[in-house]
Amino acid sequence: MLDPKLYREDPEQVRAALLRRGKGFDLDALLRLDQEKRALGAELDGLKAERNSASEAIAQLKRSGGDAAAAIEKTRSLGNRIKEIQDKADAAEENWRSLALLCPNLPHASVPDGKSSADNKVVKTWGEIPSAEKSFPDHLEIGAKLKLFDFERGAKISGRGFPIYTGMGARLERALINFFLDFHVASGFTEISPPQLVSRASMTGTGQLPKFEEDMYRCGDDDLFLVPTAEVPVTNMHAGEILDAASLPLSYCAYTACFRREAGSWGADTRGFLRLHQFDKVEMVKFSLPEKSYGELEKLREQGEELLRRLELPYRVLELCTGDLGFGAAKCYDLEVWAPAEKKWLEVSSCSNFEDFQARRADIRAKIQGKPLFVHTLNGSGLATPRILVAFLENHYTEKGTVRLPTVLRPYFGGLEEIGPP
Repeated sequence: MLDPKLYREDPEQVRAALLRRGKGFDLDALLRLDQEKRALGAELDGLKAERNSASEAIAQLKRSGGDAAAAIEKTRSLGNRIKEIQDKADAAEENWRSLALLCPNLPHASVPDGKSSADNKVVKTWGEIPSAEKSFPDHLEIGAKLKLFDFERGAKISGRGFPIYTGMGARLERALINFFLDFHVASGFTEISPPQLVSRASMTGTGQLPKFEEDMYRCGDDDLFLVPTAEVPVTNMHAGEILDAASLPLSYCAYTACFRREAGSWGADTRGFLRLHQFDKVEMVKFSLPEKSYGELEKLREQGEELLRRLELPYRVLELCTGDLGFGAAKCYDLEVWAPAEKKWLEVSSCSNFEDFQARRADIRAKIQGKPLFVHTLNGSGLATPRILVAFLENHYTEKGTVRLPTVLRPYFGGLEEIGPP
């Protein structure tokens, strides 16, 4: 949620920033609703002050033996008017909040302008990309040969997009998750094991609701949501709190299964692990002092990059343009790995600085120079496993028909150096 002072004091600057995103938002409507609720609030305060004065007059008249009937009638009339205005003010507040929650964050000045993902800026590439002339089996072929997963039985249980990991595939999935968590903890992150069902308030706090409700799995009887990412419960751990500024930055990591309906994915490539309804991910979340949050973003990005280097996967870093920026992000980097059989880059992490956008929605502050001010929140995948598995199997497949294990994963396999047929 934007700071209302921004559009009250300089609406044209906010309008220009929103236009950089290239997505329509009715700022004029938000301004009208903001003005309406403030006018009603001012009228309400005036009426209450008038009623307080009338009440004092009644007390004085009674003490002096005067006739208080007129003053009593006035307080009664003011009370009715106050109730009427209070109802209007409550409605205006709700209308304003409903629209304010749909307003995207403003892009940071350093974010490159652009209309779509085609305009994202490649800022770094690492590793050797195999020759395009060489033929590679894809992850589905490799998985079938080595019996690593079973999509058909997963679909029989739950429907398409819910894979079963089997044998060494299950062990590889578990090894990746444990490697990610162990690396983050060794880097100073605090590990969290959060609930995987969250409230509507929590989903609103991090920006998934109300805009993206159709993409979420909802448990109707309790109005709880299966987590789309650990970002939601971990960020909301501190909802409504005033943090100790001296403790910042706070760095957390958490593993959860993630659940997404992918309602807007029609026409996308959904083969195998490329797009799932349930997948595993380790998330990184940071709470930072405002003036240090962009330094923390670079550290977050480097944290994800180091995981990819240790997995020996070719990758690149994209700086997202304004037209491809996520709803709540002020700035974002995507990490993408190269999948040689797919012959394309696959996103495996987005590292974002939300500035105070989420903190305002969830009311997360810190006492800074004696004042409770909103903190900046950041998060990044560290990492999501599905597309990592695609690139991992395709890049590490050997001519012997095995999958080579990088050094960092071998301890999780009892020293095993490769995965072969069962």
